[in-house]
Amino acid sequence: MIAEEPLLFEIGSEDKTAVDFPPQPDAKDCLGTCRKNTKIGLPGLSEPETMRHYTRLSQMNIFEDSAFYPLGSCTMKYNPRVNEKLAALPGFSEIHPFQPQNTVQGALEAIYTLSNLLTEITGMKAVSFSPAAGAHGELCGMMTIRAALTHKGNPKEVVLIPESAHGTNPATAAMCGYRIETIPVNNHGLVDIQALQKRLSEGEKNVAAFMLTNPNTCGLFERNIITIANMLHEAGAFFYMDGANFNAIMGLVKPADFGVDAMHINLHKTFSTPHGGGGPGAGPVVFNAELAPFRPLPWIEKDGDSYRLLETNEESMHSFGRMKAFNGQFSILIRALAYILSMGLPGLRQAAEDAVLNANYLRVKLQDILHLPFPGTCMHEVLFDDSSLTETGINTLDIAKSLIDKGDHPMTIYFPLIVHGAILIEPTETESKRVLDEFVAAIKDIVAKAKSENNQDLKQTPLKAFRKRLDETTAARQPILVHTDDL
Repeated sequence: MIAEEPLLFEIGSEDKTAVDFPPQPDAKDCLGTCRKNTKIGLPGLSEPETMRHYTRLSQMNIFEDSAFYPLGSCTMKYNPRVNEKLAALPGFSEIHPFQPQNTVQGALEAIYTLSNLLTEITGMKAVSFSPAAGAHGELCGMMTIRAALTHKGNPKEVVLIPESAHGTNPATAAMCGYRIETIPVNNHGLVDIQALQKRLSEGEKNVAAFMLTNPNTCGLFERNIITIANMLHEAGAFFYMDGANFNAIMGLVKPADFGVDAMHINLHKTFSTPHGGGGPGAGPVVFNAELAPFRPLPWIEKDGDSYRLLETNEESMHSFGRMKAFNGQFSILIRALAYILSMGLPGLRQAAEDAVLNANYLRVKLQDILHLPFPGTCMHEVLFDDSSLTETGINTLDIAKSLIDKGDHPMTIYFPLIVHGAILIEPTETESKRVLDEFVAAIKDIVAKAKSENNQDLKQTPLKAFRKRLDETTAARQPILVHTDDL
């Protein structure tokens, strides 16, 4: 049993430090009235104390290396250790972006090689590595689209987004100055083609783009995607594809063949790099030939036997500029490159097929246990809801919390928002049949308990975890972000 772990502020003290600094010489005060007059208040600990603190915290958590992590919509998959070893090579990990380009030729070649692989896999013509994560990639794509439309003389006013979209899609378009209009989904969880056609044919052609995730957030493949692309292009709009779920179709189809104009790729979801949440991430964006000249700088070009960062020339004169310094998260790019090279195209294709197979295995095994809002074959994730348990008083949150006591991480819950009580499960391609069967048994056991007369224990779960059930809503809306002594 892990003992209670206090906060760093409770075990450290301001007069302690693990590092001895030499006395600092007097220097001219450049901060003026902005200088802080009180102590910073950071706790000081010895190195062993610091390591033990964070190790104990990690032991209180469920993570991919310790348990099944079926987090639909976020794709928490196993990260092969070979990726980590290659990213840690001194020639990659100990360089600096301000070094002269002739001293980092290997790093530039690695990025250049990855760009060729991503354009080959997607069928697109160019890629930008600036974005630091998926949502940042969306912003990159939409800024590029706006730059292209502005060059044509009309940036337009509206971006269309299906009601099942990721929340970052409308936020991104709004940040680019667009007005958001929602396109409904039909009873099958797919884009309502008639509604889209009606909107595109109304009044002036002021639609800049349509942002669509495919497979969508319900885990379904948009069967009419080529029709959608043709409708958009006829209306003079661009087709932006949110590539968050590209891991379900990589190696099987190329987005360019759908008529996609731009797409960001979540490397952590598709190419097995660590997940972005709070740590490193990367969201490169691929573009078709029309949009490529407007993408952000810098670009990497091969010049004979060497590589160089292209900042400006006639070809790049239409670029909207820089999104951030340098080329995104370099170590994540190396991890993705290692994954792609080790898998090869046949391996990537099998990964997508296995992800879809695993999700459909869970669909078949659980379709008589939980309600399927959209029956039929799914893609890489399967969507259930809690409507079959309404009379029991047990809901989606209770099921998720009870899974912690079974040793599994909960799945995504209450998303997508168009399905009440949503239970979105994504097993990924890396899990075995044995693990999936154990998960199915855990869900069946929880649902059987929910339908029994004595089911109130489920309202208290998790009972075995170090942290019991918390009021997460209040914690999110009224966080305590200061040391208790300051309250």
